[in-house]
Amino acid sequence: MKHAAANNPEKAPRFWRDDALPFIEARAIADGREVCYSRHSHAHFSIGAITAGRSIYVHEQSRFDVAAGTVVLMNPGDVHACNPINDQPWSYLMLYVETPWLTDLQRQLGLGAECEFRRFGDTHLNDPHLFRALQGLYATLVDEQEDVLCKHSAAVEFFSDLQMRLTPVPPPLREPNCKLERAADFIREHCTTLVSLEDICTAARLSPSYLIRAFKQHYSMTPHAFLVNQRIQFARERLRHGQLIADVALEAGFADQAHFQRAFKQHLAATPGQYRR
Repeated sequence: MKHAAANNPEKAPRFWRDDALPFIEARAIADGREVCYSRHSHAHFSIGAITAGRSIYVHEQSRFDVAAGTVVLMNPGDVHACNPINDQPWSYLMLYVETPWLTDLQRQLGLGAECEFRRFGDTHLNDPHLFRALQGLYATLVDEQEDVLCKHSAAVEFFSDLQMRLTPVPPPLREPNCKLERAADFIREHCTTLVSLEDICTAARLSPSYLIRAFKQHYSMTPHAFLVNQRIQFARERLRHGQLIADVALEAGFADQAHFQRAFKQHLAATPGQYRR
């Protein structure tokens, strides 16, 4: 029996991409019976999560029965396909990552040769931590309320963690205090403006992967969380002086008042209006 996605928009594939983050694309399929693949390969790296049901995962010469909770990995050039089992419902999400970007991240982590992609040995994993992290990254990427810095940072953090979890001996972190303080100072000074990950890295003279890992270790929050926290502190000062909430939201660097309201309540367990009163 064929299921018509056109008659049910909820079953249609959902794609996400952002011109500001050209190295990554996301896709989610609510009903895997709607799409069937022949064996194929592509030039980018792919990683996906089976979010419900079961399916057949073909990878090179192997064939696996995978179920909800499984993470699948496809190196560039790997021949693969993932299809339903006897018309059973299943769903999944996928991330497609440009190989040069991931190769550069591996180089920053001290893995692999200068210009050569380090292939993953695992084809699929039943790793609850990795599964939840992948779902979390997808949710961040498709969240219209999150800004580019948050999404870029989340991608670097996830793929750095992926590399370290699947690499036997992770390289040690160097002592980063001076450069990290420079990164924190840059964020403080520019917290109300549109700040990119590249801006912070340039100011601190650190690679993105190193900045994300070391900054979180040193300050117990990501650069993006640090930025949002600075914006909230800025907003608190303005609200104390009676400024209008809508004006404060824009002045503090938030995209809109709804985003400001949500972040403010997350930080202070009170709405801006409650705090202002």
